[in-house]
Amino acid sequence: MLATDERNPRGHKPGGQPVRVDWANWMRGLGRSTRRVREFLGLSQEQVARLAGVSQGAVSRLESGRALATPLLVVMKINAALKSAMADLDPALLSEEARRLRDADDRVAPGGGAFQDVPVLKDPDLEELVCVYRTVPERRRRKLVAVARATAAALNES
Repeated sequence: MLATDERNPRGHKPGGQPVRVDWANWMRGLGRSTRRVREFLGLSQEQVARLAGVSQGAVSRLESGRALATPLLVVMKINAALKSAMADLDPALLSEEARRLRDADDRVAPGGGAFQDVPVLKDPDLEELVCVYRTVPERRRRKLVAVARATAAALNES
């Protein structure tokens, strides 16, 4: 599997080599973190399971790092339950990383009932233009770029 890291968001090491991820190790880390938060909040696995609407076994598998085949929905439900339980904590007490993770989570948390899509680029029109470019067969992309240049020139003249 390929993944990105914070140093290189394109998922490649310097020199163009893909970044390899040890998913079993990554899941053990996620499990340790989940257990630490649950224990900090003073909740049992059974309580988290009830809040999340999943089995206690699912919480146990996640925390022990044996959850490689766990559906993302189960992981998200457990995460949302822990986040909800943390709502009463003063944000000033949380570490910078915990606040950042908590806030990033708002995008995927089902609070508003729907996934909040996040634009890839700052300019949505440029993002749409890139998507249009990718729909054109590769052999015709030069023509599309030529048409775009001519259109831009015409628009700049008026």
